[in-house]
Amino acid sequence: MTLNDDAEDVRLMQLVSGGDTAAFEILVERHQRLVIGTVAKMLGNNSDVEDIAQQVFVRVWKNAKRYVPRAKFTTWLLKITRNLVFNEMRRQRRHSHVPLQSEPGEEERPIKDEHAASPDAALLEQELQGAIDAAIARLPESQRMAVILRRYEELSYEQIAEVLDQSVPAVKSLLFRARTELRARLRQYLAS
Repeated sequence: MTLNDDAEDVRLMQLVSGGDTAAFEILVERHQRLVIGTVAKMLGNNSDVEDIAQQVFVRVWKNAKRYVPRAKFTTWLLKITRNLVFNEMRRQRRHSHVPLQSEPGEEERPIKDEHAASPDAALLEQELQGAIDAAIARLPESQRMAVILRRYEELSYEQIAEVLDQSVPAVKSLLFRARTELRARLRQYLAS
């Protein structure tokens, strides 16, 4: 995102604060990938992802009149996302649930990739990605959010610090601890 993109977001938010639904739809289209991707990586693939992402944009709409462009629009958007995701994670911990089993015969079949080198390589890649996802999911919520924003959303330390309401050194420390923990959990994959 460039400075022009942020200026466009601010312009759109000014229109949204006046009740312009077309401007709001444009904002949603521009940022839904960021929001849905961040929520999905934080919560895993569960049915709450789209609901939480929708709640983020509902909050944007409801708070449009109070929006003041002190930081980048995406930083403000990700703060809303962070708050809702952390609330959902706490709610899930209080109401732990057992995942539903699929019905007999309803096994998920992977789509065949004609370009894959070999089934073994694809299986190993899938296993590694699953292990990475599981290791990230076990991180404390602030560390997990920092890793996701840095690695997947490619935010700067400064932007992550704003989203998490932390200093840049605190973010670097969070990321250091998270990477140390991830290396320990993924040791068996890193040894080869």
